[in-house]
Amino acid sequence: MSEFELIRDGEQTWDVVVVGGGTAGLSGALNLARVRRSVLVIDKGEPRNAPAAGAHGVLGREGISPLELLRLGREEVASYGGRVASGQVARISRDGAGFWVVTEDGQRVRTRRVLVTTGLVDVLPDVPGLAERWGRDVLHCVYCHGWEVRDKVIGVLGNFHQALLFRQMSKDVTLFLHAGTELTDEQWEQLAALGIGVVDGEATGLEVNGQDQLTGVRLESGTVVPVQELVVAPRFLARAGFLGELGVTMQEHPMGLGEQLRVDASGFTGVRGVWAAGNVSDVLAGVPVAAAAGTTAAAAIHMDLLKADAEASARAAKDGGVFSGAMEAEVSRRVLGSRAHGLGPLPGGN
Repeated sequence: MSEFELIRDGEQTWDVVVVGGGTAGLSGALNLARVRRSVLVIDKGEPRNAPAAGAHGVLGREGISPLELLRLGREEVASYGGRVASGQVARISRDGAGFWVVTEDGQRVRTRRVLVTTGLVDVLPDVPGLAERWGRDVLHCVYCHGWEVRDKVIGVLGNFHQALLFRQMSKDVTLFLHAGTELTDEQWEQLAALGIGVVDGEATGLEVNGQDQLTGVRLESGTVVPVQELVVAPRFLARAGFLGELGVTMQEHPMGLGEQLRVDASGFTGVRGVWAAGNVSDVLAGVPVAAAAGTTAAAAIHMDLLKADAEASARAAKDGGVFSGAMEAEVSRRVLGSRAHGLGPLPGGN
């Protein structure tokens, strides 16, 4: 049965549907599959970090292509019986104790629990030509790309803290104040002491050479300031619009960097049966952090399902007259006596 047929098969109820097949989603799916949960990952196949040449800070896989990392992850999930299907989820609706997950093309699948790992959207500064170079020589994370741009001529668009971060990687850093960035006297002093140049005026475009390499930032005045790399500060917005029917809560990131799903330490959203992990609930999570969050959420989901299964089994047995707490105690007393539940006579006892 193909993945598409699997989604169309409305008769099967999955233990968990993972919405989003990035690092967090595949990590969660892998750990769920390894404890024999039926798990289906639905993913559109457009990872946020696809333009990047490598994923960094990933122990044992340092510098691996993001697409290769996901390919390996899908293979690992499949090796334990998990399935990965191509598609984009349009909405999720509650169905009793479970959910219906519906894709944009009308396919639907039923599941007991949902793990949301759909990541985020980067809202970039409105500078012509900037978006086209995103993930190449326009970047934002020193931990993701800092080593690769060390000792280059680096421009920072309107963010004092990023200027400090990238000054660690290069002695040639320029902060563009851009759209009215205001600095305190203390920040001015620190920039001067660190040798970070400051350029006033709004950036209106980028200069690129014949080898498709960034060479400068063009100001409103017409002046071009040479740079080889440009650091920007996007606003991060979680991809969570399809969750509208479930009543999840969005919140602003503590540092004011964007909007994310509110979750607890396990990834639980506060909505029964729904967990989230990765950038959708932590806009600053890099690949290792997202993978760890997926693992944590998987463990919480598995425990939640275990409790539900145990409670359902107990109810079914009790309703059938086969089992009750009192009956078990009486049977144990009559059959096992002092050996009930494996307890032998206590030393020195009667």
